[in-house]
Amino acid sequence: MTKKLFIKSFGCQMNVYDSERMAEVLAPLGYGRADDSADANMVVLNTCHIREKAAEKVYSELGRLALIKDERAAAGRPMVIAVAGCVAQAEGEEILRRADCVDVVIGPQAYHRLPELVARVARGGGAVLDTDFPTEPKFDHLPQGRTARGVSAFLSVQEGCDKFCTFCVVPYTRGAEYSRPVDQVVAEARQLVEGGAREIVLLGQNVNAYHGDKDGKTWGLGQLIRRLADLDGLARLRYTTSHPLDMDDDLIAAHGEVPALMPYLHLPVQSGSDQILAAMNRRHGIDAYHRVIDRLRASRPDLAVSGDFIVGFPGESDDDFAATLAVIAMPRPTLSNTVRGPAPPAPSCQTRCPRTSSRPGLRRCSRSCGPSRTPSMRPVSAKCCRCCSSAPAAILVNWSGAAPICRRYTP
Repeated sequence: MTKKLFIKSFGCQMNVYDSERMAEVLAPLGYGRADDSADANMVVLNTCHIREKAAEKVYSELGRLALIKDERAAAGRPMVIAVAGCVAQAEGEEILRRADCVDVVIGPQAYHRLPELVARVARGGGAVLDTDFPTEPKFDHLPQGRTARGVSAFLSVQEGCDKFCTFCVVPYTRGAEYSRPVDQVVAEARQLVEGGAREIVLLGQNVNAYHGDKDGKTWGLGQLIRRLADLDGLARLRYTTSHPLDMDDDLIAAHGEVPALMPYLHLPVQSGSDQILAAMNRRHGIDAYHRVIDRLRASRPDLAVSGDFIVGFPGESDDDFAATLAVIAMPRPTLSNTVRGPAPPAPSCQTRCPRTSSRPGLRRCSRSCGPSRTPSMRPVSAKCCRCCSSAPAAILVNWSGAAPICRRYTP
């Protein structure tokens, strides 16, 4: 009899991709997808650590699952509970200590070993923890055959980050930058297209830092996009998320030369203040960011751009905040905005933020966008770092034009 698997994904597109691959890894063990956790023999929580209180949300969900697990056990229907993703990587043994219903804790770079860990649990070995960063890439051990689950499909081409922005947890939960070989990416993309996908979204924590191997040579993301655009049946390409430092000439040119590459780019800037950008260890100034945008729009005039802003970063002055507002207020076509957040802790921050709350700043950001930009604001209040308990922060996603669904862009 087929066993049922329920996977709940939190957070980014990368987690959605990883969840699909986990299902593929567990399929040889007889697991098929379930629509509800109560019907599942195994539940996987694929977690995100970017937002504050992410771990608490996981523990809340685990409390609910513990009740379901007890009910199923009383009826002779055991359940295996696994926690995967970035909270698993960051919390590790703490999850097993706080939630005795959990059987498996596994990091984002080790989920190809899920079958082995589930087998250990089935043999009565107790709860297992695997948050190591394996020496061999997990992609080398994942099933080769992929089936698209819709017209649009995610494809991870790059993982990890070497930038170490002071607010970001990615280098610690996803590890160092790694780029998949070109042929491996192309083969997976071809399988997705043959399975019905017409749009592929290339994923990476720092996707435009892609540097994949091709016959001993290094290809950038622009080269990879051109190669993928040649696949018969593939109509649209997108990629996310990028860093301004890695927008090279070839990738910028691809926006104007590859019809399948959609005229939309998410390019976070985080602040309009050079002082705050330096404190964030972003390694670029606001003028450099504007130059990148200008070059992109010279290549693709109808390009819609979105960006992230952190409001209330430790040490942010009124002048720094005004500089961010000035960036947001600059005229751009097809603009809208939303709010997500908060920022994860800045581990080494020693400066207190002078503002007591980011909510007034968020309201000012909203007003600066104006009604023509159709703002959809969801203010969030949270601590911006461990040493700054009274200074909430939030991330403003701004400038996101309507994402086109065909080659002909309609604002």
